[in-house]
Amino acid sequence: MTITKKQDFVDLKFTGKANDEIFDSNNEEDLKKVNPDAKPEETIIVIGEGMVVPGLDEALEGKELEKDYEIIVPCKEGFGERKRELVRVIPLKAFTEQKVNPQTGMMLRLDNQVVKILAVSGARVTTDFNNPLAGKELNYKFKITKLVTDEKKKVETLIKLYFRFLPDYEIKENEIVVKGPKGMDIFINAYKEKFKELIGKDLSFEEAKPKEKPETKE
Repeated sequence: MTITKKQDFVDLKFTGKANDEIFDSNNEEDLKKVNPDAKPEETIIVIGEGMVVPGLDEALEGKELEKDYEIIVPCKEGFGERKRELVRVIPLKAFTEQKVNPQTGMMLRLDNQVVKILAVSGARVTTDFNNPLAGKELNYKFKITKLVTDEKKKVETLIKLYFRFLPDYEIKENEIVVKGPKGMDIFINAYKEKFKELIGKDLSFEEAKPKEKPETKE
């Protein structure tokens, strides 16, 4: 019997609910309840690396493959408590200058954060920067379908986790070479130890050469 452990790469099927409403899922049947056009995507998680909320992350350890589980995650181990200091009053001008007309109940992105408009009164807008799921107890149903052993999938999982996009890369015998613009090496150096720890290979950087523009005939 295979039992999962910390730092395993696993394929996770899950559905998360808050107040009995689905907020996230990669289970086809549940996903269609939220969006009939949505298609489930493969979700690869490295256990213990903070890729999901702490309560779920901890629950993934010591589990059997292909077995259904259900857990309750308190808000402190989910998206945290609601914080009063994250409810802020912002001048209406800050929105109109960006050509945004704020309306009560609107959700939008501000300063790289999701913010909810609580009220619009005169020249003032009351906003909430708390995560919409902050302060809520979460219910997760999940199943770990398999341990991921494919090296390419492991590499891409980590690159997307740390860099938030997938640059060109090459897997060699003893190293993973990431190719990109000058200056990207700072980020490569920051994650060298993690790649060595989780995949067992060195991480190196190669500056990508700019593509030559085709010559145009006059």
